[in-house]
Amino acid sequence: MTMLDVTTAPAAPKIERFRVVMYLCGAPNANLSEPRHECQEYAEAFGWEIAAEIEDRDGLNDPESRTGLGQAVEHIRNKEAGALLTPWRSMISPVPQEYDEVARKIEGAGGFLQVMDTDRARASVKP
Repeated sequence: MTMLDVTTAPAAPKIERFRVVMYLCGAPNANLSEPRHECQEYAEAFGWEIAAEIEDRDGLNDPESRTGLGQAVEHIRNKEAGALLTPWRSMISPVPQEYDEVARKIEGAGGFLQVMDTDRARASVKP
């Protein structure tokens, strides 16, 4: 029998974590700390790394006019992340056609749009 030389064994390849861009959108005075925290927990539950946190503070205007949303898509296009993570569909757009267009842009850039929850679940909670 021969002894195995462990010093010549190849190192195991490092497994990269899946990276996402967290995207939040709200009014200038909106408190986004709770949705941010929920996104962080969601990403952690899947073992995802948050590559960037991007906020738009202009309210829920047309997605085309939001600079942060464009920056988030660029992170995906540049392969810095594989998905855009947002808490609610309405943070992308409450208009289905606009939402679908943003999802297509993200997919065209090589990623996907991950929405944590629907707005219906959020709307049913009474303060």
